[in-house]
Amino acid sequence: MTTETGNTSNAGSAAGDRGRRQVLVGTVVGDKMDKTVVVAVENVVMDRLYHRYAKRTSKFYAHDEANECRTGDQVEIVASRPLSRLKRWRVSNVIRRADER
Repeated sequence: MTTETGNTSNAGSAAGDRGRRQVLVGTVVGDKMDKTVVVAVENVVMDRLYHRYAKRTSKFYAHDEANECRTGDQVEIVASRPLSRLKRWRVSNVIRRADER
Protein backbone atom coordinates (compact mmCIF):
# COMPACT_ATOMS: atom_id res chain seq x y z
CA MET A 1 0.00 0.00 0.00
CA THR A 2 1.47 3.34 -0.98
CA THR A 3 0.71 6.66 0.59
CA GLU A 4 0.46 9.96 -1.24
CA THR A 5 4.18 10.62 -0.73
CA GLY A 6 5.10 7.31 -2.33
CA ASN A 7 6.32 5.58 0.84
CA THR A 8 5.15 2.10 1.62
CA SER A 9 3.04 1.75 4.73
CA ASN A 10 3.64 -1.09 7.18
CA ALA A 11 0.62 -0.34 9.33
CA GLY A 12 -0.90 -3.50 10.73
CA SER A 13 1.80 -5.77 9.37
CA ALA A 14 3.32 -6.65 12.74
CA ALA A 15 0.91 -9.56 13.17
CA GLY A 16 1.17 -10.49 9.51
CA ASP A 17 4.95 -10.83 9.55
CA ARG A 18 4.91 -13.73 11.98
CA GLY A 19 1.83 -15.36 10.53
CA ARG A 20 -0.94 -16.90 12.52
CA ARG A 21 0.25 -18.23 15.88
CA GLN A 22 -1.14 -21.31 17.55
CA VAL A 23 -3.56 -20.41 20.36
CA LEU A 24 -4.75 -22.77 23.12
CA VAL A 25 -7.11 -22.32 26.06
CA GLY A 26 -6.47 -24.18 29.31
CA THR A 27 -6.50 -24.14 33.09
CA VAL A 28 -3.54 -23.19 35.25
CA VAL A 29 -2.55 -26.19 37.36
CA GLY A 30 0.75 -24.89 38.73
CA ASP A 31 2.06 -21.44 39.61
CA LYS A 32 4.92 -22.16 42.03
CA MET A 33 7.68 -21.01 39.67
CA ASP A 34 8.76 -17.44 39.02
CA LYS A 35 7.25 -16.06 35.78
CA THR A 36 6.16 -19.54 34.72
CA VAL A 37 2.83 -21.35 34.95
CA VAL A 38 1.81 -24.87 34.01
CA VAL A 39 -1.33 -24.93 31.86
CA ALA A 40 -3.41 -28.09 31.32
CA VAL A 41 -5.25 -28.20 28.00
CA GLU A 42 -8.03 -30.77 27.53
CA ASN A 43 -8.64 -32.26 24.11
CA VAL A 44 -11.45 -34.62 23.13
CA VAL A 45 -10.36 -37.43 20.80
CA MET A 46 -12.18 -40.41 19.37
CA ASP A 47 -10.84 -43.90 20.03
CA ARG A 48 -9.98 -45.48 16.68
CA LEU A 49 -11.06 -48.99 17.63
CA TYR A 50 -14.12 -48.44 19.82
CA HIS A 51 -15.31 -45.10 18.39
CA ARG A 52 -15.84 -43.60 21.83
CA TYR A 53 -14.80 -40.13 22.87
CA ALA A 54 -12.11 -39.71 25.51
CA LYS A 55 -10.49 -36.69 27.12
CA ARG A 56 -6.75 -36.23 26.76
CA THR A 57 -4.89 -33.67 28.87
CA SER A 58 -1.63 -32.05 27.82
CA LYS A 59 0.48 -29.84 30.06
CA PHE A 60 2.33 -26.81 28.71
CA TYR A 61 4.81 -24.54 30.46
CA ALA A 62 3.94 -20.92 29.69
CA HIS A 63 5.71 -17.64 30.38
CA ASP A 64 3.79 -15.31 32.72
CA GLU A 65 5.76 -12.07 32.83
CA ALA A 66 3.74 -10.32 35.55
CA ASN A 67 3.13 -13.40 37.76
CA GLU A 68 -0.59 -12.64 37.58
CA CYS A 69 -1.93 -16.17 37.00
CA ARG A 70 -3.05 -18.34 39.89
CA THR A 71 -4.03 -22.00 40.10
CA GLY A 72 -7.51 -22.52 38.66
CA ASP A 73 -7.46 -19.55 36.27
CA GLN A 74 -8.57 -20.16 32.71
CA VAL A 75 -5.98 -18.64 30.38
CA GLU A 76 -5.20 -18.30 26.70
CA ILE A 77 -1.65 -19.18 25.64
CA VAL A 78 0.10 -18.52 22.33
CA ALA A 79 3.08 -20.29 20.79
CA SER A 80 6.41 -18.44 20.90
CA ARG A 81 10.10 -18.97 20.44
CA PRO A 82 11.85 -21.25 22.93
CA LEU A 83 12.25 -19.32 26.19
CA SER A 84 13.88 -22.10 28.23
CA ARG A 85 14.28 -25.85 28.16
CA LEU A 86 10.54 -26.46 28.57
CA LYS A 87 8.83 -23.11 27.89
CA ARG A 88 7.52 -22.65 24.35
CA TRP A 89 4.33 -20.72 25.16
CA ARG A 90 3.33 -17.31 26.54
CA VAL A 91 0.19 -16.34 28.47
CA SER A 92 -1.68 -13.87 26.28
CA ASN A 93 -4.62 -13.12 28.58
CA VAL A 94 -6.60 -14.42 31.53
CA ILE A 95 -10.09 -15.43 30.44
CA ARG A 96 -11.55 -16.20 33.86
CA ARG A 97 -10.18 -16.01 37.38
CA ALA A 98 -10.45 -18.97 39.74
CA ASP A 99 -12.42 -17.01 42.34
CA GLU A 100 -15.09 -15.87 39.81
CA ARG A 101 -16.64 -19.33 39.46
